[in-house]
Amino acid sequence: MSTLHVLSHSPFGDNRLASCLRVLGSEDALLLCGDATYALQPGTVPFETLQSGSRRVFVLAEDAQARALPVPDWAEAIDYPAFVELSIQHDKVNNWL
Repeated sequence: MSTLHVLSHSPFGDNRLASCLRVLGSEDALLLCGDATYALQPGTVPFETLQSGSRRVFVLAEDAQARALPVPDWAEAIDYPAFVELSIQHDKVNNWL
């Protein structure tokens, strides 16, 4: 059973990202949206943590672009229709509110 984990809060304000990564299964995926895209800032602990894993990481392209953040090659930029498709492909969707 796979889960799409959706993070929208900055990784610098609390420990949601770390908590999410602890429970992320091998069939799961992670979607960064909103302020969670700040995890894409090179040279930061969140960036290094995400880069070093073998996780499926997706990023809402619109949110990364709004924050002038480049999407690294280990993550996939997607649009809203692709977000819906990702939600359908997984058995559950967990929003880390």
